[in-house]
Amino acid sequence: MNRRKLLQSSLTLPIAAAAAGCQTLGGTSSAAASAGLSTRDSHFDPWIEINADNVRHNVREISRRVSNRPILAVIKNNGYGAGTVEIARILEPMKSIAGFAVIKLQEAMVLRDAGIRKPILLMGPFNAAELDDMVARNIMAMMYRPMGTEIGLVSARRQKPVTVHFCIDTGIGRVGVPYQDAEDLVVSLGTRKDVVVAGTQMTFAEDPEFDAEQLRRFVELCGALERRGVSVGRRHAASSFALFERPEAFLDMVRPGMAIYGCYSEARFRDLKVMDLRPSIALKTRVVYVKRLRAGDSAGYERAYKTDVPVWLATLPVGHVDGLPRNLAGGGSVRIRDRMYPLVASVSSSHSIVELGAGTTVKVGDEVTLFGWQTGSEPNSLCTAAKCSVYDLMMHLNPLLPRRVVSVGS
Repeated sequence: MNRRKLLQSSLTLPIAAAAAGCQTLGGTSSAAASAGLSTRDSHFDPWIEINADNVRHNVREISRRVSNRPILAVIKNNGYGAGTVEIARILEPMKSIAGFAVIKLQEAMVLRDAGIRKPILLMGPFNAAELDDMVARNIMAMMYRPMGTEIGLVSARRQKPVTVHFCIDTGIGRVGVPYQDAEDLVVSLGTRKDVVVAGTQMTFAEDPEFDAEQLRRFVELCGALERRGVSVGRRHAASSFALFERPEAFLDMVRPGMAIYGCYSEARFRDLKVMDLRPSIALKTRVVYVKRLRAGDSAGYERAYKTDVPVWLATLPVGHVDGLPRNLAGGGSVRIRDRMYPLVASVSSSHSIVELGAGTTVKVGDEVTLFGWQTGSEPNSLCTAAKCSVYDLMMHLNPLLPRRVVSVGS
């Protein structure tokens, strides 16, 4: 192995092992073992569970909501915390899943390395050299700038057409060719013999009045292109947000992310009752220490917690580095056995503290659910206590934590 390949493998191994779900609770990752490395998760280390039954239930709910339109499952940012490969393996056998969408090229490559066969759309940026790798691995490119020369060279080298989705900016202002300039780009690339247009997409700004204008611009553009005989493939605009309030945006395919994982992107969406979503991600750990404070004792940095009476506390080996919001202490609760206990003092980088009361039966080694799928412990409940978005919670889960897929119903 030359120096370049050795450096590449050493840099990507930890991330690839985590993304591929190689780590197991209390075990050594298979990727690490094959490389001669020894990595073992402590019995007390936090871990993440993915409820496969609830994931499948959520997909069925989405499918019912969109009248069985195809679903392009967004599993970007480490599968919203669930693990890119773990979630893809649950979803791929489902007929309603047309494919997957990711942001990072590495995520797309890891999926292919893990044996995922359904179409993968890379929604993030890439250069010409990376386009060659993408075509070799059957990874679709999101196009919003002229790349005819690059496409021609790659197609000739690989002896196959380049499959693309066009990204149209109808007003969100991030990426995408501006809708007023899009027709020329789509025609120039979409009519090439070395290009297959699989889809055309847009993203809502999630402003109720402006969203309607965005959709009008998108539909009008696609219609103009089709009248010119230019294929736009499957039109897709609806993310999880639009699934609840904008059925006219379902078009040919939908593109949900957070809803797949059973979280409501807005708390008010639960009350609409258009879908029954079930949380499918849990963050867990075990009690590492139980102690009794005397009257007048304190706990946490800057003595954030003080007591005037004797009280029992439990220390948990989980903190904000694992994805637990810093401001959860003093408002949030966790589940130990079948009872909820308040988080107190402060959430530090690797520890948090739970108040157990004047007496307790909690013991070192007891399992703790920071959030999960049981009533009162859902991610949305935790976010309400922490005054944060469910996106902040899910996407900040440490990618190095072990992931375990379970089937336990709701």
